[in-house]
Amino acid sequence: MTEKIRVENLVKVFGRNSKAVLKKLEKGITKEEILKKTGNAVGVNNVSFEVNEGEIFVIMGLSGSGKSTLIRCLNLLNKPTAGKIFFEGEDIVKYNKKQLREFRQNKMAMVFQHFGLFSHRTVEDNAAYGLEVKGAPKEERLRIARETLETVGLGGWGDKMPHQLSGGMQQRVGLARALANDPDVLLMDEPFSALDPLIRRDMQLELLDIQDKVQKTIVFITHDVNEAFKIGDRVAVMKNGKIVQVGTPEEILSNPANEYIEDFIKDIDRSKIMQAKNVMFKPSPLLFNKDGLKVAIKEMETNGISSLFVVDKGRKLQGLITIDDTINAIKEGKTLNDIIQRDYFTTDPETYVQELLPIASETKFPIAVVDQSNKLEGIIVRASVLAGLV
Repeated sequence: MTEKIRVENLVKVFGRNSKAVLKKLEKGITKEEILKKTGNAVGVNNVSFEVNEGEIFVIMGLSGSGKSTLIRCLNLLNKPTAGKIFFEGEDIVKYNKKQLREFRQNKMAMVFQHFGLFSHRTVEDNAAYGLEVKGAPKEERLRIARETLETVGLGGWGDKMPHQLSGGMQQRVGLARALANDPDVLLMDEPFSALDPLIRRDMQLELLDIQDKVQKTIVFITHDVNEAFKIGDRVAVMKNGKIVQVGTPEEILSNPANEYIEDFIKDIDRSKIMQAKNVMFKPSPLLFNKDGLKVAIKEMETNGISSLFVVDKGRKLQGLITIDDTINAIKEGKTLNDIIQRDYFTTDPETYVQELLPIASETKFPIAVVDQSNKLEGIIVRASVLAGLV
């Protein structure tokens, strides 16, 4: 994957003589001791990580962990005390005021927890505000604003005022305003934490849908572990200004780095985090539609199974056969096409385990995991669904 952002040894200290605190940090003095002795607050302490192009990179941590301080360093709203921040290979910490202004206007946009909409402007004018600041002609910026509102599911709401919208809709306007500038990177600082739980869940799904359309690089801040694992391609967990572990949700769940991470994830609802792709088996054995019934019996006997999915040479799913039907077909002189069944469940790789639980409890056959072209990607049995929750 292409690296978009790389952070190296980043430190942010608040207060006077912040440079002098660096030596204390290098000696291993804790942020609590530094605050007590000097009055300086250590927000970020020697943090390094990279963000790949097109991924949702989530930074997660409890209040005071440094996550919001860190994200504000990425666009230099917080000027780092030490360290480097590379964007497409260029250290933005060295930017002058003009370069920084252009960077913020064109490359990186921010979506805040509180929507920050102008109450006296229409939804469309709010979405167009960033383009107005850049000096775009009115007709152009309103056209782009309308297109962006369509992208976030607010087509037809452009002439409304912010107070006429729900909290979730207002947050979508904030997202549209950020997207209207067509930035390379979106910084999202706990954007859904002020929303009601049901609206928050809807916005998480909405963000994933929008990301599927626009394919931006997103750095997302949250204190909610379920939210982090649901939307993040990779997750960084922070504590006391440091990153404790970085990995995919699956990697962190499977191999927590220490007791802190174990405690952090112990109450997570895995059924809402794990997806079909995390619990499926590779589709082997298989029967190709060119194969005969005796080949099918041999495959089932060899692998100790009583049913078998049938695919074509492109591995597109054609159906399913059972051992009983196959044996009877040989006796009766029938062909594979005579006994193939289509009475089974299918799902896509992104489906959450939570949605598969009722299916797994009632189906007598494995669940087939297929892509948009009906290509068989994997199979799921009831035991693998339940094992994914452990």
